[in-house]
Formats: sequence, structure tokens, C-alpha cells
Amino acid sequence: MNILEKTDFKNLGKKYIGKVRDVYIQNDKVILISTDRYSAFDRNLALIPYKGQVLTQISRFWFENTKDIVKNHVLDFPDSNVVVGKKCKVIPIEMVVRGYITGVTDTSLWTLYNNGQRNFGDFILPDGMKKNQKLAKPVLTPTTKASDHDQPLTTADIVNEKIVSKELWEKMMDVTLKLFQRGQEVAFQHGLILVDTKYEFGLDESGELTLVDEIHTPDSSRYWQAKTYEERIKGGLEPENFDKEFLRLWFKEQCDPYKDVIIPPAPPELVSELSRRYMQIFEQITGTSFKIETGNIEKRIENNLKKYII
Repeated sequence: MNILEKTDFKNLGKKYIGKVRDVYIQNDKVILISTDRYSAFDRNLALIPYKGQVLTQISRFWFENTKDIVKNHVLDFPDSNVVVGKKCKVIPIEMVVRGYITGVTDTSLWTLYNNGQRNFGDFILPDGMKKNQKLAKPVLTPTTKASDHDQPLTTADIVNEKIVSKELWEKMMDVTLKLFQRGQEVAFQHGLILVDTKYEFGLDESGELTLVDEIHTPDSSRYWQAKTYEERIKGGLEPENFDKEFLRLWFKEQCDPYKDVIIPPAPPELVSELSRRYMQIFEQITGTSFKIETGNIEKRIENNLKKYII
């Protein structure tokens, strides 16, 4: 099976390697290539077939369906794994928004709440909440953008430290909640609950707020199946996951993925299942069939990016 682990293209610009994407930076644009790397707990854990293609194509769907809310960076989709975006000055804040109290990571809302935290700076949660419960309204839990481990931020932190101006921060909050509302509405129409997600913004050459990176993908978002949610919650069961949570849970059970230097390899059957889920979520969200690209991925991408050689 042809899997894209990494790229090494020449003359496309300065290369930056992210958790999942290889990014080539030019003077006025960035070329983002989604690989099949699977990242969780601040590390790469496995390679998932077709994952990069799914991420790019789901983002394409959502960029198109939210461009009336906020401008986005998209210039071109020259390949099924690639988006070419306008180069923006990236704002160093990840806009994390949550509609439900859930999660298993050390920084998840449920973990923090279950350990006794109630005051989250910009909002306070009441006692007596249950895991996977819907919040009274979506909440923002922004974090720093860091290569190792993101740190939580509050409005006071952002304004006092002058990370961005108060005016820009208020606009970012407003746009974030509107994007999340649209995401939840469209997802529900397709039988899904958009549980939580994160957005990244930048400023374009004219200083206009611009949505960058990706949007509402299975990597940046958590999805549950809507039709079984109520029944499973009433039965004391976990919601029917439609993201990478089950593989996160497996690693959490087998080791300490934050601290262990060596971790066990992901079981092949779980890798295959996650690949199937990535393709299935594409089809459910977009309402179109997933077209598997055959042949050598790197050669195909290289050929499709010839016009961007500098």
C-alpha cells in the first residue's frame, strides 16, 4: 500500500515539518502537503493510509462552506493531498472551541474538570457534570501555538500580554463561534455531532483576518454519530466515536504516551480501521464518494506542483 510518510521536494521553498504536514514556504504563498502521519499526545504514533488525502479534501469542503463567514487562505488545490495558501502572518493562538465536556488527554476539558477544576478563566462550569455531556453553550479554551506542548490562555492573558489587540481578539472570538455553529449545523444535517475543534488564523497583506491551515478535519475536530448519542449516554456508554479517539485510548491503555520514550506499535487492525473511518467520515460529511488515488503519491504530487517550482 502506498503511504506518504514525508516529502523532500526541491525548489519549492523553505521546508517546515509539522506534526502531519510538510510545508514549503515561498515569498507570497505556502504549500501544505498532508502526509499520512498520525499524531496524538504531542508525538507521531503511526501512518494511516489515505489520511492525508482525506484531510485535504475535507478541509476543501469546509473552506468552501464557510467562506461567507471569514476569508480563508486558499489559492489552489493542485493535488488531492495539497493546498496552496496565501502567505499570512500567523496569529500565535490556537482557537479551541468545545460544545461538550469530554476527552482523555491531560489537557482535555473532562480530565481537568474530573480533577476538580471548575474555573477556566473565561467561564466557570457547575458541579455535577457528567462526561460527554453537552455544555450549556460552546466555550473557548484558546492555547498558545507551541511545537512541544500548548499552554492554555485566557482573554486576560491575551489582552494583558498584548498577544493581539483587544479589538482583534474580540473579532477572533466572534468568528470562531460562528464557524463552530456552522460546523455543527452542517455536520448534524449529515448525521454527525461536531463535538469540539480548533481553528488557526492569520493576517493577510492588508491586515484582514484570515482562516488558515485546516478546518473541521478528523485531526482538528472530534465527531460523534448523532443518531446513537442520546441512547448511548443514557446507557452509560461512550458516544459512537467517529474520529481517532479509539486509537488514542489504545495507546493510553498500553503506555504513558506523554512520558514513555518507546511506545508499542499501533496494531495493524486498528490502523486499517482508522483508515476506513477517515474515508467514511469524508463520505458522510461531504455526501460524495471517496476516490482513492493510485500510483506513487510522491511522483504524482511532484508532477502536480511543477508550476510552483521557484
